[in-house]
Amino acid sequence: MNVSYIIVCVAIYVALATWMAYMSRRGMGAGITEYFLANRTVGGFVAALTYSATTYSAFMMVGLAGLTYRGGVGALGFELTYLSGLVLAVFFAPRFWLVGKRYGYISPAELLGDRYQSRWVAVVTTLVCLIFLIPYAAVQLMGIGILFEGLSGGAIPFWVGLVLATLLAIIWAWIAGLRSVAWTDSLQALIMLVTSVLVLFFVVYRFFGGFGGLFAKLETDYPGWLSVPGPGFFNLKVYIGLTLPWFFFCISNPQVSQRLFIPKSMSAMRRMLGGFLIFGFIYTLVSVMWGFSTKVLNPGLTRADLATPTLLSQPVIPAILALIVMVGILGAAISTIDSILLTLSSMFARDLYRGFKPRASEEMQLRLGKWVIPVISVVAMIFGGLRLGLISILSVAASAGLLMTVPAIFGAFFWKRGTATGAIWSMILGGVVTGFLQFSRIRPLGHWPAIWGGLVCLVTFILISFMTKPPLEKAEEFLGYLEDGLKEKNAL
Repeated sequence: MNVSYIIVCVAIYVALATWMAYMSRRGMGAGITEYFLANRTVGGFVAALTYSATTYSAFMMVGLAGLTYRGGVGALGFELTYLSGLVLAVFFAPRFWLVGKRYGYISPAELLGDRYQSRWVAVVTTLVCLIFLIPYAAVQLMGIGILFEGLSGGAIPFWVGLVLATLLAIIWAWIAGLRSVAWTDSLQALIMLVTSVLVLFFVVYRFFGGFGGLFAKLETDYPGWLSVPGPGFFNLKVYIGLTLPWFFFCISNPQVSQRLFIPKSMSAMRRMLGGFLIFGFIYTLVSVMWGFSTKVLNPGLTRADLATPTLLSQPVIPAILALIVMVGILGAAISTIDSILLTLSSMFARDLYRGFKPRASEEMQLRLGKWVIPVISVVAMIFGGLRLGLISILSVAASAGLLMTVPAIFGAFFWKRGTATGAIWSMILGGVVTGFLQFSRIRPLGHWPAIWGGLVCLVTFILISFMTKPPLEKAEEFLGYLEDGLKEKNAL
């Protein structure tokens, strides 16, 4: 594709999104709640779009399409497992929202620290998230670099996309915090969905005469891609290892669970989740079909993550359509990075820094949070520059580490007997096991790190909680408030 077209299209998009970010500052108040949570006043429609754009990043159109190209229809089951995990949101979303309003929580780490009455729970949660979430941000940057490099035929180097995405993420997050991110997310989510569907229909009907033609071609040339384990990638142990972290994604990934604090009402929360479910189902099908289409049209790719750039580079696809899709993927990735930056910076300032400086003013916390944003961005950029593997696999690896927070989260909302010591050591030991197995590439009995780390984490949390004293007074207050609040909301 002509490089000048790419440059002009990106420039127009950057100008429009930056203008929207600055416009979002109108009526913006002061304070840490305003900056990181938009003062908890986001409506259902915008909340659904920002939740979707935050969740569906470069992983989908680059990573999931690539995973389909490599492993076949098992990728569809893998991603639908994430959507089925939204059943967790039915139980957790209203609870997060209620206690967030009641106790003024800014981050999931702050919630856990207060519930277990231990600043160290908040500190350890923050450290776990910093260790495992920065690589996930790096994956988004990688997606941009791969996309630009592939679409331009190498004329735009990988590192240019990497640096551009980093700078845009910093600027848009800095301008107005969550307000600017939510506004730009809304634009990006709509572009993502509409253009990806248009390209899919164009490709399927232009090359195959319809979806029946595409599947007939797959059955003839690549029948293994329509079954599991298919070409051999998705055996049962690989499938479980990949999908376990994905099932718990909506509560384990703090940039997603922090979104549960922002709706202005419970009805807005319901619209947010309903809108996301529709968006996610459509986007999942589109990404998988992109992977199938590229497999038939260009079967010899050396890197599966090049599936999407290769598809968009087909000469018959109108340049304007390919460019708009490119902008949508760019926006999706930056949206996720921005959400990660805001969440990690809020946790760093609110939970890590305040853990050691309990009397730190809110003004100081906010200032520190803003200055942490570029630091985290640069670290993620350096990590992304290493190009360590498939985007889809790296995304799951990061989520496997964040899975270690799940027992403590369940305990906070459903188990009075859970203790701070149990929460701390479960995250530490589970995180160490997961990290070691991930980097050493050891697979005991063929099972992936998420399985072993999750097992160690769960057993540790239960055993140590039984051996230590729980904060029963806080647990009863916390859970009692939730019980009353849920009854009231269900009655309305």
